[in-house]
Amino acid sequence: QVHLVESGGGLVQAGGSLTLSCAASGTFFNIDVMGWYRQAPGKQRELVATKASDGTTNYADSVKGRFTISRDYGKNTVSLQMNSLKPEDTAVYSCNVRGTLVSSLPRPSFSSWGQGTQVTVSS
Repeated sequence: QVHLVESGGGLVQAGGSLTLSCAASGTFFNIDVMGWYRQAPGKQRELVATKASDGTTNYADSVKGRFTISRDYGKNTVSLQMNSLKPEDTAVYSCNVRGTLVSSLPRPSFSSWGQGTQVTVSS
């Protein structure tokens, strides 16, 4: 079982910055992708940023140049540095972790979600 603990949400004025963090713990073989998704009221959940174990990153077009995702591979943590925040960034941000539970065949995978943290950007 994989457990995620998120921190760092809050209220900030437009143009400000916030950093979200997520730590994964539990029993698993490895982690492949760690990332952040968000869901605004009345909207579907959308990808914000992900970072794979090979270093490959993926960002939503709306956050490119403003947000930076980073991982500590040894500590199984992922952070999202958010700069130049806009009111449209307001949402519940959730951490997602995907990987493999055990190394032996059939190598079952997992996808775990954090509880979500509110980010509110005031204009």
